Amino acid sequence: MGANGKNGKHHGNGYTKTGAEQLVLGIDGGGTSTIVLLAARTADGWKALGRGEAGPSNRHAVGTSSALAALDEATTRAFTAAGRSRQPVRAACLGLAGAGRPGDQEIVREWAARAKLAEAVDVIEDAALLLAAGTPNGAGVAIVAGTGSMAFARCADGRTARSGGWGPLLGDEGSGYAIALAGLRAAARSADGRAPVTPLTDRLLAALGLKRPQELVGVVYRGGDRASLAALAPVVLEAAESGDPVADSIVREAASELAAAAAAAARALDLGASFPVALAGGLLVSGPGYRERFLAALSERGLTAAPVTLVREPAEGAVRLALDRISVPS
Repeated sequence: MGANGKNGKHHGNGYTKTGAEQLVLGIDGGGTSTIVLLAARTADGWKALGRGEAGPSNRHAVGTSSALAALDEATTRAFTAAGRSRQPVRAACLGLAGAGRPGDQEIVREWAARAKLAEAVDVIEDAALLLAAGTPNGAGVAIVAGTGSMAFARCADGRTARSGGWGPLLGDEGSGYAIALAGLRAAARSADGRAPVTPLTDRLLAALGLKRPQELVGVVYRGGDRASLAALAPVVLEAAESGDPVADSIVREAASELAAAAAAAARALDLGASFPVALAGGLLVSGPGYRERFLAALSERGLTAAPVTLVREPAEGAVRLALDRISVPS
């Protein structure tokens, strides 16, 4: 995707111009990081010029000021990487976790206006980028399983539906945070003798550099932010793959919850029994075992994901959507 992928085309023969270079920004902001791509339309696609990265920009996770600061920092870094001075571009699309509601979107648009980000600005929820980047014609079901989780669906006529994305207190089932927290809770119960002994306990302690289960309290309550705790999810996944029944139960339930979210979003739009699926988030993109469990859980519900696309750089979907906002060059 982008310069080196299937959605953008890089021909190396300059940029298409209609009086001025057509620059756009594609932004993907989540609970772990913010990615900004500065891109230019070419004669037959687009070319990425610079990539900037900063901290999380989910307002509900880190607060408004920190989220907007991350957006600003990542944008500046994208221009710097391109060897250019920061300037307003023709269009920008910001796909942000926690920005699915009008009030959240308006706050970001007000910042974009103050920052003189672009002539045209779209603010959408981050899952919508996945469909633009990873499904035919932008229709199908997108599943995110990173720090948080959710399903987002779109049909050919433009109607959309979502399931999940309620945050760590009300939902985020199947996410890295949920899996890690379930693993930590299992270790605590095991330490008390309330649950069977599990190798997962030693794996989690080793990953955190701890010697005793009781030390988990200090890590979790006095310094364990959501992203850092979610980073423990691969430990639980590895334990499940190694045959630990406790970890296996946690992962099986998580995959089932993700499949339930996908099924609910697809059912809301009557997508039928087979539909394109775009997968994103570290657990699904980098974890083949978890990905296979999710697809198997989907199949158990009588649903088929076809085709399945891994979206490693959702910001490329934002670039495509930003380019849609500017007129096609003659």
